[in-house]
Amino acid sequence: MPIPDYQSIMLPLLKVVADGKEYRIRELVKLLSVKFKLSPEENRELLPSGNQPLFDNRVNWANTYLKKAGLLQSEKRGHVQITQSGLEVLKSNPETINVVYLRQFESFRDFVNNSNNVSIQETSQPEQSAQTPEEELEGAWKSLNKTLASDLLQKIKTMDPGKFEKLVVDLLLAMGYGGSRQEAGNIVGKSGDGGIDGIINEDRLGLDKIYIQAKRWENTVPIKEIRDFAGALLAQKARKGIFISTSDYPKSAHEYVQNIDRTIVLINGFRLAELMIEFKMGVSVKETYQVKEIDSDYFDN
Repeated sequence: MPIPDYQSIMLPLLKVVADGKEYRIRELVKLLSVKFKLSPEENRELLPSGNQPLFDNRVNWANTYLKKAGLLQSEKRGHVQITQSGLEVLKSNPETINVVYLRQFESFRDFVNNSNNVSIQETSQPEQSAQTPEEELEGAWKSLNKTLASDLLQKIKTMDPGKFEKLVVDLLLAMGYGGSRQEAGNIVGKSGDGGIDGIINEDRLGLDKIYIQAKRWENTVPIKEIRDFAGALLAQKARKGIFISTSDYPKSAHEYVQNIDRTIVLINGFRLAELMIEFKMGVSVKETYQVKEIDSDYFDN
């Protein structure tokens, strides 16, 4: 089944702690995962940022909202326990608990009224608020980066070959390849040997070499180009190669590189732009938002 949204987790979470015992949040995540019959893959699915499992994040937000309504309490960090109000809610046997249901509690209304969270304030239907605030924030971040990558790729496609070559060198250096800028500049784009544009060190010590093919391409890269590159690697007795293009590759190209005894990484235009964003190349920071949490160590000392 799909990973439940945070509101769908609220009632099951309250039922799990109905015995009045104090539970660790990590323990509740495991119990609820079993209850919702999540697969190992679903348990490992991450938020767009990759900082936290998606299901863990949703359980934590369900816990937060139930606490704001006074149905749960936390006496110790990372622990949760049902309150008398929570027990009374369960006695009323509600069909579901969601943001709309929680509005009946004054403490939750105070939380909403004092919050800048527009998605909570404007929600009238539970399904309109399926994502947690953190998911909405990360989703917006991901959408902005997709737009930026698309714009960046258009810029890349207008570059002359020499500047594009320099871009490839700069990116590989930013990713930790090639040693110094001078060393990388001397070996990338200088070979022209049977489908190989250059050779760069895999690490600063030069313990292994990576062969490069970097082409500005408008249409899908023909499978023949990938085969020629693989043949050039074989002729050089090389084991590793990177094919970088401003366009994309056919399915047959991906299947081909998976079935040969050489390691060839195919980087298309959009992935190239994503890597430039990740390694802060050709982009600048417009705004920074920090998500903060309580520092329990400060208050415990």
